[in-house]
Amino acid sequence: MMFGQLSIRESLRDLVLVTQAHANKAFHLGFSKAVTKSNLSKANNNQDCRIFEKFAYRVMAEAQKCRAVETFRLGGKVYAFDSTTIDLCLSVFEWAMFRKKKGGIKFHTLYDVETRIPTFFHITPARQHDTKAMDVIPYEENSFYIFDRAYNDFGRLFTINGVGAYFVVRGRKNSDFRPMRWKRRMHAGVLSDAIEYMDGQLTMSKYPKKIRRV
Repeated sequence: MMFGQLSIRESLRDLVLVTQAHANKAFHLGFSKAVTKSNLSKANNNQDCRIFEKFAYRVMAEAQKCRAVETFRLGGKVYAFDSTTIDLCLSVFEWAMFRKKKGGIKFHTLYDVETRIPTFFHITPARQHDTKAMDVIPYEENSFYIFDRAYNDFGRLFTINGVGAYFVVRGRKNSDFRPMRWKRRMHAGVLSDAIEYMDGQLTMSKYPKKIRRV
């Protein structure tokens, strides 16, 4: 199955045909003869999915070592985090109820911007809000995390601050801030660069420290 993913096989039948073409190597791969579609389907159904997860992370770690070039030189890695919704057929995946006549899951990905390789995946029901996936991100000290506007959860963003990491998130127009200090000299295209506090009892309780808004 790992070979099928890496070689972009389109179906179990396609994978079986490829293994039959290399029947002389079957013994060394752990089975005495070319695999059949029915046996492959049974084995895939009974296989613990965690073996594929561990293999994926192993391959990604090796790929990162080859691609690391220290482009940013910020003292830590730079990550981008976002999600995509994968549609599923409700008649087949009844557990993946998304809407009345639609099934799906959300696939959350932590992407290493420097190496251009994903480093962490998390799957949730499609109905679940994106911000809840922030709770399982393996944050690293001194690293930078880039989020879209959907991740404006100041309680969870403050968690990033607590582990000694940094975040960049697109702000909302209705977010209230109380400016403390402005930067006078700014680069072209930057309208404002200020150090502020959250200006609201609820948001202040979630993020009590200073925050920089550009």
